[in-house]
Amino acid sequence: MDTKKLSAKAIAEGIRTKQFSAVEVTRAYLKNIEAQNTTLNALLEVFDDAEKNAARVDELIAKGEVTSPLSGVPMVVKDNILIEGKIASAASRMLATHRAPYDATAISKLKKAGVVFLGRANMDEFAMGSSTENSAYGPSKNPFDVTRVPGGSSGGSASAVAADLVPVSLGSETCGSIRQPASLCGLVGLKPTYGAISRYGLIAMGSSLDQIGPLSHTVDDSELLFEAMKGHDDMDSTSLPDDGEVATPKNKKIGIPREFVKDAAPAVQEVFEKSLATLRERGYEIVDIEFPSAPFGLAAYYIVMPAEVSTNLARLDGVRYGLHVEGKDLLDEYKKSRREGFGPETRRRIILGAYVLSSGYYDAYYRRATALRSVIAKDLERAFADVSYIATPTTPNAAFKIGEKSDPLSMYLEDVFAAPANLTGIPAISVPHQTIVRDGVTLPVGIQFMSPKRTEKTLFTIARDLMEG
Repeated sequence: MDTKKLSAKAIAEGIRTKQFSAVEVTRAYLKNIEAQNTTLNALLEVFDDAEKNAARVDELIAKGEVTSPLSGVPMVVKDNILIEGKIASAASRMLATHRAPYDATAISKLKKAGVVFLGRANMDEFAMGSSTENSAYGPSKNPFDVTRVPGGSSGGSASAVAADLVPVSLGSETCGSIRQPASLCGLVGLKPTYGAISRYGLIAMGSSLDQIGPLSHTVDDSELLFEAMKGHDDMDSTSLPDDGEVATPKNKKIGIPREFVKDAAPAVQEVFEKSLATLRERGYEIVDIEFPSAPFGLAAYYIVMPAEVSTNLARLDGVRYGLHVEGKDLLDEYKKSRREGFGPETRRRIILGAYVLSSGYYDAYYRRATALRSVIAKDLERAFADVSYIATPTTPNAAFKIGEKSDPLSMYLEDVFAAPANLTGIPAISVPHQTIVRDGVTLPVGIQFMSPKRTEKTLFTIARDLMEG
């Protein structure tokens, strides 16, 4: 079985038409994992019941009880999404032995669809990072060049798909953590509308920003996964109601915020223009737009996000669950447990978040950042009154080398194009189209499209047009 030529859609069709079984497919991908994962460190664990679950899917398909377009498709899941009975550590020592007591809603829906889960993917600790270098279990590697990062925080999920360890995977986004690794690994990465997919069972980083989404080689596969996971969930108070969705774009205009795009490296800007040229040939109109608040999105994000991090991670105190380190008194146990359980980047963000929420600084920082979110949303609303899409490079650079960005600020700047979509809750997709050469290595570069809330179908449309162009 040549897994490199199989999409998730083709795998499910092959299983339904008896070309091969779910067990055979699972074994093929487990063989790929065995051959490559030691080098890539994309997966933290391979599940020992994967073949058993694949056999169960084959039985259900034979009985006609599972007819989903994802039946028998293998997948790995980012280590912050709960699968009942499996460890969900968020790549942190703090939760190294934590077993999920229930399924995330997205997981339960995929189980009903007949997906076979092969393992849990590496990530930046508690999803804090843009390179997977902040994992307590070591960095994942980029299959295009193992000296480079696959991006983050969903770097393990992206590396696994790019290296053909699985056909599709699940990641999560707080600020580009699906789109950025998709760009660096040459994949399609979707950040859905906030609330379109339930966050129930996703270990929270920034509750007003987090969203689960797919990584895949094809637009069809991303759409299949999105359709399987979306929908209202009573267990998630931020889940959107099951009412209408805009199915088609109102026009074929793409807005380009030129001043914002200038933040990308020259080589990235060059391939971005090539992608726009392809779309122009496909009948799209490219127009320049004003997006004056866009450059301030990253600053707002790095105030809002740490504030929410400090609140969400306060529960991990070494007493109720998670790593516990003995101390001379209760306060000493808190200090030791959190010092040894959390890595440097996690501690940095907790401290920053506590600072911006503290008395005397709340108004100066957090309240102003929250107000800026509204300004960005209004700028986007004005832009979308005229255009159906806004396009930018997904990332300002191609994949950088492991250890290259030791300065946290230089790492944070990798999220500059991602921030507006997360701060405002609109959907965005990264699409692979062009490449650049760095140090003699050809590396992928993605283009990002944003559209109004609940218009994922329009994003799939333009993504297909580009990839087929």
